[in-house]
Amino acid sequence: MKLITLGVNHETAPVDIRETVSFTADLARKAFQELKNESLVAECIILSTCNRTEIYSTQKDAVDAEKVKQWLHEFFGLPAHSIEPYLYQYQDIDAVKHIMRVASGLNSLVLGEPQIFGQIKDAYNTAHKNDSIHQTMDTLFQHIFKTVKQVRTDTAIGTSPVSVAFSAVSLSKQFFGDLSEQTAVLLGAGETIELVARHLKEANIGKLIIANRTFERAHRLAESVAGYGIQLDELDDHLHEADIVIGSTGSPYAILKRDQVRTALKKRKNRPMFMVDIAVPRDIESSIGNLDNVYLYTVDDLQEIIESNKQSRQTAALQAEEIIELQALNFMAQQNAIARVKPIIQEYRQQAMQIKTQALEHALHQIEQGNDAETVIKRLANQLTNRLLHTPTAKLNQAGIEGNQALIESASELLICRNDPVCNK
Repeated sequence: MKLITLGVNHETAPVDIRETVSFTADLARKAFQELKNESLVAECIILSTCNRTEIYSTQKDAVDAEKVKQWLHEFFGLPAHSIEPYLYQYQDIDAVKHIMRVASGLNSLVLGEPQIFGQIKDAYNTAHKNDSIHQTMDTLFQHIFKTVKQVRTDTAIGTSPVSVAFSAVSLSKQFFGDLSEQTAVLLGAGETIELVARHLKEANIGKLIIANRTFERAHRLAESVAGYGIQLDELDDHLHEADIVIGSTGSPYAILKRDQVRTALKKRKNRPMFMVDIAVPRDIESSIGNLDNVYLYTVDDLQEIIESNKQSRQTAALQAEEIIELQALNFMAQQNAIARVKPIIQEYRQQAMQIKTQALEHALHQIEQGNDAETVIKRLANQLTNRLLHTPTAKLNQAGIEGNQALIESASELLICRNDPVCNK
């Protein structure tokens, strides 16, 4: 069984490519079903964020990975091979190290940001609910969660309060300077927008309006940051107030249209509007950036401000890489050990089942012939015991004759029940 990682991210693909393979919750459920029905993967977890889409899976061999690539194109209705130049693929230990790096924030647009770990956990839980992961992936991700905890505890990778949300607010401050006289409209009420709202509050934003599809979530978040909540269908009534617009809704289509912004600009008498779209797919139509007095940035445009914050985390990142290298090796060593032992266990069980079946058939035949049931059962128990113990005891006697102390000690560990509750039942 092969561990395979297949994906695109902010380093390999621009936003217009990434948004073509972005999974909503409904699409992810459909994808799990298709991947299982078509037997393309044994297990599968799908991670889809504004900066990456990745499919973590176990497969029979690397050939199946090519089938998953083909499926990905077909699933999103893309021309064959059209996104292959942007795709990367990792296998086995390289796949494990990659997922550990992603979960630890080492592969994020903002080095060391913690938000991705929550997104990885959400992806894991979603796959669990869709019955898409079993023993191997479950064991892997428990190991990954343990590794991330060690990275966060033993290094300073997460000490600086830096994220895409923080960078968006920093860019707003660079544009306007003092934000105390400005009004910000935030599109969405999820985790990223919550971070944006808190950073804006800390920056003393003058007025904060949160627009969301459901009013309850908008109101709840607005209340926590001294803001004002509205539904998205009320956006046109407030858009002209916005000096700053930051979007991250998770919607599969653009929330803010060019005509809406043009109308708002007229009401503002063409005072500038600063916009940051950190959603993938994008919340703000890209053509809005062509309007006069609109300054529109996407997640890709945040790269420069983010780069300046990376230096303080480089040393911690090197320490984290050492932890990841060791933990990835440990995991693969465990998996290789299991792979070596598994066929032995399977063969041993098969032999035991064969002995049981033969003995049981013989016992039932004896009872059918009119033999005393109690006598037959006692004979069955003795026969099973003798046949199951024959080979181990013969080998152990031979080890004693040959002085094979290592085998004798291993046999003692394997065969003698010590503190095993099953033996005492």
